[in-house]
Amino acid sequence: MNPGTIALIVVAVLLLIVLFCSCYIVPQQQAYIIERFGKFKKVTFAGIHVKIPFVDQIAMKTNMRVSQLNVKIETKTLDNVFVEIVASTQYRVNAADVAKAYYELRDPAGQLRAYMEDALRSAIPMLTLDDAFAKKDSVAADVQQTVGAEMARFGFTVVKTLITSIDPSPAVKAAMDSINAAQREKEATRQRAEAQRIQIETQAAAEAEKVRLQGEGQANYRREIATGIVDQIKSLQAVGMDITEVNNVVLFNQYLDVLRSLSDSRNGKTVVLPASTPGGYRDLYEQMTSAMLTAQEDAPASPSPAPRV
Repeated sequence: MNPGTIALIVVAVLLLIVLFCSCYIVPQQQAYIIERFGKFKKVTFAGIHVKIPFVDQIAMKTNMRVSQLNVKIETKTLDNVFVEIVASTQYRVNAADVAKAYYELRDPAGQLRAYMEDALRSAIPMLTLDDAFAKKDSVAADVQQTVGAEMARFGFTVVKTLITSIDPSPAVKAAMDSINAAQREKEATRQRAEAQRIQIETQAAAEAEKVRLQGEGQANYRREIATGIVDQIKSLQAVGMDITEVNNVVLFNQYLDVLRSLSDSRNGKTVVLPASTPGGYRDLYEQMTSAMLTAQEDAPASPSPAPRV
């Protein structure tokens, strides 16, 4: 191989090396910072690019995707309850501030963590424990606004901040569970008492209605009996019997009805009757007549009507 051929090969190799060092490809969602002799030159984004070999250098490969940082701190609330707060924040580099983010901030995650801890320690002590749980979204929004304003000076955007956990001490959680259990038991007792009151009122109303209906039934029963007796007396008088005979017949029928009711009753009892039924009936009749006459004699005389003028 002659020297000319060797020189051509060497030149071709050198050209390939220079071409390889001159071209570079930036992947999607990344940005490369190019420096020339140690001084910032430009920022290149996704695609193929050309630089001057041995003069321009890739100083930094920046990821443009959203990153997440979890922060865990311990602080106390307004009512002096120590809690452990876990917050998550998503952030990324602004496309227009890639150089600022690289040159002005050495540890973005550490700086963001410090801002998050400071903002949370300022916000949580202003709230009670119950408010911290109820207003955690508002607290997260305030923290995001505060931290976002600080990180924007360094070329970063805080996309979202979430408070994922508020964890009191085990003793505080046990006390809260005890309070909630007592409140629920109090409400359950009130509901049981109300249900019992309604049951008692319903039973009382039902008993009152039962007594009323029984009274009406008894009154109707007695009214029907009286009506039947009157009809019976009228029918006996219609055939020419005097009132004494009618009364004897009616009382004797009632006497027989009572005996029939006693004999049909399922309750075990002993009824003592006179040996002679007519004689027993005659005694019963005389006793009833005597009682009615005595009641009429003891009744006060009705006042005589006033004389007319």
